[in-house]
Amino acid sequence: MKHQTIQFQGKTINFKIQGEGETVVLLHGFLESLSIWNTFSQELARDFQVFSIDLPGHGQSDTISSIHSMELMAEVVHEVLILNRVDRCAMIGHSMGGYVTLEFAALYPEMTAAISLFHSGALPDTDEAKANRDRTIDIVKKNHQHFISQFIPELFAPSNREKISFEIEQLKEIALKTTSDGIIAALSGMKMRKSHLHTLLTMKCPVLFIGGKQDPRIPVDKLLSQAILPMHAEVLLIESCGHMGYLEKEETTLKAVKHFAERILY
Repeated sequence: MKHQTIQFQGKTINFKIQGEGETVVLLHGFLESLSIWNTFSQELARDFQVFSIDLPGHGQSDTISSIHSMELMAEVVHEVLILNRVDRCAMIGHSMGGYVTLEFAALYPEMTAAISLFHSGALPDTDEAKANRDRTIDIVKKNHQHFISQFIPELFAPSNREKISFEIEQLKEIALKTTSDGIIAALSGMKMRKSHLHTLLTMKCPVLFIGGKQDPRIPVDKLLSQAILPMHAEVLLIESCGHMGYLEKEETTLKAVKHFAERILY
């Protein structure tokens, strides 16, 4: 297992491949990198070929443009897979990675065997959320380090913040390696993303929704209202969990993702 790169529009995209077999793709969220999946990728690689990808402007992948639209990021993921001769995969997307996953499923349905929206959903930003993105962009331009130190802990359920304080500090370190340009490009892309409710309603492949009952970003009621749309949907709602289930409830979420992939791909 080693890090590999491709060139996309003259920029470097970093990714990692582990294991053999049917393909599972892991996409991280905003201010994260492929390293958040280390435990997941190691375990899943026992049974699958696992791709972990640094999305543009995150981890060791370059910033491509001033706006990283979900379409652009989905095209990057597609390019990584095509160049590695992958024609079918299950895709797991955390938060922003889930937005990219839905865009990928809409653009390349023939390649999408299953998706998991891991603390993510199909709704676009509301007008209020768009205004908040603009305010956040202004804050990042002034002091992106201060923004990160405030933003990261709020993603966790209050009851978990002390228990996994070490992991939260590690996540801050990952986020601090993201340049202000990369942060702003992602915020701008999320702000302009479109609704994918129709994608959920018409898609043929199974969807696994994973949500935290204390998630401040993806409320349970909105998750459940989307879960009734797909032809085949499975839902895991987790007690005492915020927006970061891969850390807050690692064993539970890993087991759910692994069993889902096994049933769909084999």
